[in-house]
Amino acid sequence: MRGTGIVFAGVVISMFFGFLSRILIARNFSIDEYGVYNLALTILSIAITVATLGFPNSLPREIVFYREKDPSKINKLISTALIIVVLSSILLMVFLILETENIVQIFKDGKLSQVLPIIVFTLPFSALTNVLISISQGFGRVREKIYFQNIIYPIIYLLLVISVIFLNLNFSFIFFAYTISQIFTFLILIINMLKMKILCFELSLDLTLGKKLVVFSIPLFFAGILSFVMGWTDTLMLGYYKNSEVVGLYNSASSIARLLTIFLNSISFLYVPLVSSFYIQGKLNEMGRIYQILTKWIFSLTLPLFTLIFLFSKIVIAFFFGGRYLEASRVLEILALGFMFHASTGLNGSNLIIIGKSRLNLAGTSFAALLNIILNFVLIPVYGLEGAAIATTMSYFVLNILMSFWLYKNSKIHPFSWNYVKSLVISFILLGILKSLNLNVDNIWYAVLVSIVFVGVYFLLLLFSKSIDNEDIDLLLTVEKNLGVDLTLLKRILKKFI
Repeated sequence: MRGTGIVFAGVVISMFFGFLSRILIARNFSIDEYGVYNLALTILSIAITVATLGFPNSLPREIVFYREKDPSKINKLISTALIIVVLSSILLMVFLILETENIVQIFKDGKLSQVLPIIVFTLPFSALTNVLISISQGFGRVREKIYFQNIIYPIIYLLLVISVIFLNLNFSFIFFAYTISQIFTFLILIINMLKMKILCFELSLDLTLGKKLVVFSIPLFFAGILSFVMGWTDTLMLGYYKNSEVVGLYNSASSIARLLTIFLNSISFLYVPLVSSFYIQGKLNEMGRIYQILTKWIFSLTLPLFTLIFLFSKIVIAFFFGGRYLEASRVLEILALGFMFHASTGLNGSNLIIIGKSRLNLAGTSFAALLNIILNFVLIPVYGLEGAAIATTMSYFVLNILMSFWLYKNSKIHPFSWNYVKSLVISFILLGILKSLNLNVDNIWYAVLVSIVFVGVYFLLLLFSKSIDNEDIDLLLTVEKNLGVDLTLLKRILKKFI
């Protein structure tokens, strides 16, 4: 539980400062420039995924394996992985620099030619940072991910963005800020790992180990590419069919909607290693019960933010990004539905991996990614921004339905306990009532107040409908023990409604 709390704090800090940087860029530069910013980051993200070859997902498992079976090969494994990523990232960086003009022609925006050569210089450093963090995870450490990737990097980048704006520098300096922050993060990370003796300077390339690592990583590499396709196809295809200004509008809504996955992502980081032991011991009932309780908590914790975003999308957009981005308010509502549904089904994909059905996980992601491309191809030329949002939301709906169906078919595990179903029904009815009232709210703080009242009523109805489980009390006991807070009064109240 303590590890989950640390990871959650790191995710919150990372998302908060990253979101704040986006807001500052969107407010202080044109919508077109904000669109170029998102296009450039998307292209870089694709390149990082390709350059790392799936190693960030495979190395933790491989390091654990060699620590148990053949510790003498760990340094060679790490060294080989780093050398391969250095070579692949440098080659890809050179390719992107040489192909800049062709990329610019695809997206029809001349500003990309100015900023792309700057940001792709980040590629080797960003790729190596991801691999270094996966190596630390293989040694059972989360410190490097939380401190360096989730805290130090976003804070440094935010400070540099503020400096660019304060000094009234050209838009391209935002990309210099991004590059500098990535390089600095990489340098202090590698110094820390050398100091902790996780790495050594004995660089060597073992082709046999490298071949085994690449072969094992290939399915994870494709899974990473497909996950990326799910997340960023809309941005790329809007850039292709429309222009960077439309991309800027869309990503203002997208960056807010993605905040709805904060609790899901925090728990997922530690879920697989924690729950796998139950499956290994044949305790499917216990595993399923943990899944149900955590899914109910994820939904309930996400609901307040969803209420604010979905019911008051115009106010939320205007508050964070300014009145210029109001056109994206309907997009925010549509995307919020998709990400809320994603959160409400919980960690179905992780459970498929735990029960040894990773191929079904890959198949579901493949189908959803293909569907996303097809829907974007059909809907964007006709409906523009809203078409891209519908495509993404429908893809997440289909993905989670497939994952949940396959999980139940293969293990009889599902997230829908009777108490969770009651909480879903209560939330749907309350949301429907509030939406039908068409409240004339024009102030963010009034909107927050309405959302708080909504959530308060929701939790009261949970109590009176006896939607509290004994496991909820057990979870509070764990929180109380690890955080050192006194929750006696809350526990007494909840016990009366079980």
